Amino acid sequence: MASDTGKNPTEMLQQIWWAGVRAVDGHAAVLRSLAQKPIAKPDQIIAVGKAAVAMAGAAVETFGPVPTLAITKFGHATPGVPFEVFEAAHPVPDQTSLAAGARLSAAVANCGPKSHLLLLVSGGASALVESPIPGISLADIITLNRRLLASGHDIASMNAERKRISNIKGGGLLAQFGGARVTVVAISDVQGDAIATIGSGIGDCPKDVTFAVETRIVASNAVAREACAQQAQLMGLPVISNAETLYGDVRLVAANLAAVLQRSAGGVCIWGGEPTVILPAKPGNGGRNQALALLLAREIAGRQGVTILVGGTDGSDGPTLAAGAIVTGATWGEPNGTQALDSADSGSFLGQQSALFTTGPTGTNVMDIAVALLD
Repeated sequence: MASDTGKNPTEMLQQIWWAGVRAVDGHAAVLRSLAQKPIAKPDQIIAVGKAAVAMAGAAVETFGPVPTLAITKFGHATPGVPFEVFEAAHPVPDQTSLAAGARLSAAVANCGPKSHLLLLVSGGASALVESPIPGISLADIITLNRRLLASGHDIASMNAERKRISNIKGGGLLAQFGGARVTVVAISDVQGDAIATIGSGIGDCPKDVTFAVETRIVASNAVAREACAQQAQLMGLPVISNAETLYGDVRLVAANLAAVLQRSAGGVCIWGGEPTVILPAKPGNGGRNQALALLLAREIAGRQGVTILVGGTDGSDGPTLAAGAIVTGATWGEPNGTQALDSADSGSFLGQQSALFTTGPTGTNVMDIAVALLD
């Protein structure tokens, strides 16, 4: 099969990346799951996370008018949806996160004794909703989250700490439910796809419950990567690698990916996961995807025929508006590149190179996907 030579490498990479993201779209994933495995009509629908509006929309489309609440990140709402949308802060909580936590708790606690709750969960809930235990202030929560985001810890370690100070994480939310049945439908943004880790366990179930519980994962990084691979093959491009290996410190991840690229010839490499970054006291502009992209640009500096896209599947990379970046062997430059890496200011450097990859909110969140095209 001939490759799609009518497009340049950047266009081809974006086509492959978007194929993966669309395969895990929150609306489509929930709609498909509810059609394949129907459930009884719920009495209350609650969606929490970056994909909340898309997921809630699919549930309302399936069941018709049902009391519905969606809590999502600022800028991730869709105008005109027929249900309540509450926007809150991410990645660092603020007062809106406490208000969202109170609204969420009230919606769950107000469910009647015979009620069925459909809880839709996606990544981002850890910052979006919070209800601290006694003795913990908003300032304490902000300090903790900033420390965790700068620490280089993986998401499982961070969420374990977040659970300890929360009334609604780690099973605390559903402990407030007094109804008959809960169905939890989740999009995974964590390694291992454990419901106890997604959103710090906002959809996890406490022990010794008196209601029936069903949990299902409807989208994950593996699903997205497989769709990327299928798209590459449709374009006539051999898939060299397809692995969930973007874990660990971003500098080590970049070195490992560069080693794969060094020994590979013509084709596509696809990687998924979520690397970690240790931030300086006063970080610049950028997120983990932009940092990884810039590190890879340094690794392939001067090499022709290699183009790499690194992007967060939710469309946002850390506190920035870009999803990530697209780099080539011509992107790297000294001394500004090294200075940008050292000061966690990769976004500024990549912006100057017109290398940022900006998508807007995607309606899903299954960690990150990196795609490399070798000519």
